[in-house]
Amino acid sequence: MFKIGCHLSISKGYYAAGLEAISIGANTFQFFTRNPRGGSAKAVDMKDISKFSQLLQENHFAPLFAHAPYTMNLCSDKEDIRNFARNVFREDLERLRLLPESYYIFHPGSHVGQGVEQGIEYIIDALNFAITEDNQITILLEGMSGKGTEIGGNMEELKMLLDGINYSKNVGICIDSCHLHSGGYNVRDELDGVIKRIDDVVGFDKVKGVHLNDNKMEYASKKDRHEVLGEGTIGLEAIFRLINHPRLKDLVFNLETPNEVEGYKREIALLKANYKG
Repeated sequence: MFKIGCHLSISKGYYAAGLEAISIGANTFQFFTRNPRGGSAKAVDMKDISKFSQLLQENHFAPLFAHAPYTMNLCSDKEDIRNFARNVFREDLERLRLLPESYYIFHPGSHVGQGVEQGIEYIIDALNFAITEDNQITILLEGMSGKGTEIGGNMEELKMLLDGINYSKNVGICIDSCHLHSGGYNVRDELDGVIKRIDDVVGFDKVKGVHLNDNKMEYASKKDRHEVLGEGTIGLEAIFRLINHPRLKDLVFNLETPNEVEGYKREIALLKANYKG
């Protein structure tokens, strides 16, 4: 089964988002756990969750992507921001226990000039604060493009983070086609080589999900600008090779292209028509 979806709003509830996903041909979707530019989270409506869970089961949904807010910087140079991020992380894991199976995806953070080593130390400390031995939520560090002071712009940094987590059984990574390409991993022309490099450094068993986006910028630009499929520097043929690659085709894919819902519907139909898995 091709597991494909896109980013949808849950402002009207999870059940409404599930219906919207079905209407555009998706069998998964990504949502923000709370205000992406703030920190507030809506109370969980258990009646909505019950209807939502039944809907997903009846329509054979793949795991969802629950994306942490952009304000969650685990390695800020300000202690209050780090503490806020640690608490958001722990609270989100608790809330996700109430939802159908969801992968918790987060940006590792930006060290804002403190240096990679200090940034990684702060992130590991935060993860060990939030992730307990009995954690059952799949947690995925998102690979980044490496712009500015971002942590996680290469596999070596992601490996260091994974190695520092005390309870890492359910922790892996989410790769992003745009971030990889912008970060110097040539998914357009050397996909096999990119996959081998990920496997050699991190271990491909740690890859649990894919953000599927074209790249608005040039290869290895270190700039994070997503593009509509086929209109960027990766291109459709490479995207089709990616979704059909033996090491990738069974993973969960979610689009983060600059689209409205109708645009996502067109992209999902295009991908399904070219999926050979």
